[in-house]
Amino acid sequence: MNNILLEVKNLRKYYPIKRGIFYKTVGWIKAVDKVSFSLAQGETLGLVGESGCGKTTLARLILRLTEPDEGSIYFANQELTKLSFRQMRILRKDIQIVFQDPINSLDPRFTVERIVQEGLLQFLPKKDKHQLNDLTKKILQDVGLPEGILDCYPHQFSGGQRQRISIARALVLNPKLLILDEPVSSLDVSIQAQILNLLIDLQREYNLTYLFIAHDLKVVEYISDRIAVMYLGKIVEVAEAKELCQHPLHPYTEALLSAVPGVEMKRMVKLKGEPPSPISPPRGCRFYPRCRYAKKKCSREEPSFSVYNNHFVACHFPLF
Repeated sequence: MNNILLEVKNLRKYYPIKRGIFYKTVGWIKAVDKVSFSLAQGETLGLVGESGCGKTTLARLILRLTEPDEGSIYFANQELTKLSFRQMRILRKDIQIVFQDPINSLDPRFTVERIVQEGLLQFLPKKDKHQLNDLTKKILQDVGLPEGILDCYPHQFSGGQRQRISIARALVLNPKLLILDEPVSSLDVSIQAQILNLLIDLQREYNLTYLFIAHDLKVVEYISDRIAVMYLGKIVEVAEAKELCQHPLHPYTEALLSAVPGVEMKRMVKLKGEPPSPISPPRGCRFYPRCRYAKKKCSREEPSFSVYNNHFVACHFPLF
């Protein structure tokens, strides 16, 4: 793929479980386990999976809000894991995030003006008040908000308006990569559509690259160029959005699609049981205890990625 902006290689993050009076480590939560993917300039990669599969942890690792245990993160030909705190701070204006719940991610003590200008004051301190106000009004207009709200506080807005403020705060620094961590999951369906269409328009205008995280495969299909499916800390399938949704090769992807209302499937799939614990994931394929197609090999050997016409799947017996 040409013009790679972000490349993640064998990224791993385990969280220790400590117990007892001596606070000993008795186990590990395998949140992200040897994850690799790439993201081209101007592309939208959707990351989809059940709650608790490691999507948000992966986003935090890319931003280095959480430090990885192992692996590499390359952004614009720089390896983020080797940058110092000061070097990483300079680079943060190029990698921004929009969180799931805007009411918790916006400081209730700050006005809209202060919220949007916070990053500008940190990274562009030489700009005067008039320049800051012009940039703020421009970005608010771009996300569909009037400039008259500058003196208002987050609690005075609806959920959709608060999320637009969050997007404005992220975009005002003109980043190269925007990580969207379930940005519409807390919104009504009609508002979801407005925010998704806004994100598509902003991507064209600002030449943005998106990592779009969600658990709703239909929402991810609508906005993404490619989709990566994550299960229990690992990516199990990657393909172009239309190809993945029409011809899933991994049984887990098939089950996710089967759960989407209105999607016609050759086989309707109902998963058995609950996802295994990330503390002690199954040997071999992590999905095999819930897979209707599992064979003995699946319980013994971890599948590696196979490629079928640029469609990547980690499964011993892919669906055809």
